[in-house]
Amino acid sequence: MRIGPSLILASRQTLAMTPQLQQAIKLLQFSHLELAAFIQQELEKNPLLSEGSSEEAAAGEYEAPPVETPRDTAEALQAAAPALADADDRWTREHADRGGDAAASRAGQREDAPDALDFVAERQQSLAVHVLEQLELMFKDPAERRIALKIAEGLDEAGYCRLEAAAVAEAVATDIALVEKIWARLRQMEPAGLFSRTVAECLGAQLAERNRLDPAMKALLDNLDLVAAGELGQLRRRCGVDDEDLRDMLAELRTLDPRPGLAFEFEPIQPVAPDLYLTPAKDPDTGEDGWHIELNTDSLPKVLVDRNYHATLMKGARAKPDRDFVAERFQSANWLVKTLEQRATTILKVAREIVRQQDGFFRHGVSALKPLVLRDIAIATELHESTVSRVTSNKYISTPRGIFELKYFFTSALPARTPGVVVSSESVRSRIRHLVGGENAHQPLSDDRIVDLLKGEGVEIARRTVAKYREAMRIPSSAERRRLGRLGMSRPMPNLSSAPVAVEAMTGPAD
Repeated sequence: MRIGPSLILASRQTLAMTPQLQQAIKLLQFSHLELAAFIQQELEKNPLLSEGSSEEAAAGEYEAPPVETPRDTAEALQAAAPALADADDRWTREHADRGGDAAASRAGQREDAPDALDFVAERQQSLAVHVLEQLELMFKDPAERRIALKIAEGLDEAGYCRLEAAAVAEAVATDIALVEKIWARLRQMEPAGLFSRTVAECLGAQLAERNRLDPAMKALLDNLDLVAAGELGQLRRRCGVDDEDLRDMLAELRTLDPRPGLAFEFEPIQPVAPDLYLTPAKDPDTGEDGWHIELNTDSLPKVLVDRNYHATLMKGARAKPDRDFVAERFQSANWLVKTLEQRATTILKVAREIVRQQDGFFRHGVSALKPLVLRDIAIATELHESTVSRVTSNKYISTPRGIFELKYFFTSALPARTPGVVVSSESVRSRIRHLVGGENAHQPLSDDRIVDLLKGEGVEIARRTVAKYREAMRIPSSAERRRLGRLGMSRPMPNLSSAPVAVEAMTGPAD
């Protein structure tokens, strides 16, 4: 046996992740808005791409001839899938048992292909415009107006201003007393509570406007932490009132708005443009009720290859570098058109299978949501799990029940008492919300009682699972809900003295 360096010839198959393949994978997981932006960039930098109409494409005015490549894009994507499966496995582990509350968007039913802006709710004027209009009327002196504008820069979306008077005075080169004077005038602005620095100050301004800020109410505002803790005995003593007066004061407090700025638009809304539309339709063969799925192409440019312009450029290109550049742009344009077509086909294929398997949800609601994992769709569509994961990432479908992310329909399974029957974790979450929502506020359901009720409905679930779901949905414990019931409240109450959002639990959300 000889030991030493030698040359050995061997062959092996490896997957080369070409730039085009990497881009195809990236396109697959682009959201609707990201894809529109990408296509617009390609149209600007590739002269052989044209934004045409559907009629032009159908008439064949522009045509993308087949590109001679070693492997078709779809086959390459499928071959690349195992190499990218680790990312998909991580997603599965992270999302196998997640709630779907945040995935459901605004409810809306499609009458005809809507514009993306149709999903943006109409709102009032912005907080900044509202404040500036009043500020112009309140302050005629330029120096005072400059101070007021500096204070207004510190407004947050809830209408609070957390700036320090000393910092404002230093910024505008004036004394603190004048800043405090201007600030006090700003707190007279409508709606009452704007420019407050604390929750107590905000609520106090609204009570003062109603002429209800008496010493007892001032004492109550000074002890909001006791309100949050439900210490009614200490509150009575500190406010110097009896039980009936305290109940009336708490009722008055619940009518106030702790976040007056939310009545105005604060920042632009990012619209959710659905990638797919789902509408009821009759099966043409059987006549049974079914579903029709189509891609939302209204806001996407129609990308076509201009063969006539390509021929013109090739005739005029005499130098080899020029001809190479035109050929490269032509191949790139053809690749993009083919990849977009393949992307659309794959998304429709996956969406149709999701709708087929979750048909009960679209007909009956979340209670009929079935357990579903990526592998189920991958097997049915003969795609890799990583491909299914990318297809369902950042993709939204508009349905008669609202707009949902495709990943919303993937939920883990819980066993039912009937052998072979399972229920989805999301439907169990929905049932828990329903049970808690209908409970007696003074005798709330414990986690053990919820377990018993669910088992009575045929769902096998552990107490710790109920507690986990309840905490994930930010539902307080039965003891906390009982305490809130004594105060006539129905929401968890964080520390009221810390931030304006805390009082929403006590007063209800701002309209």
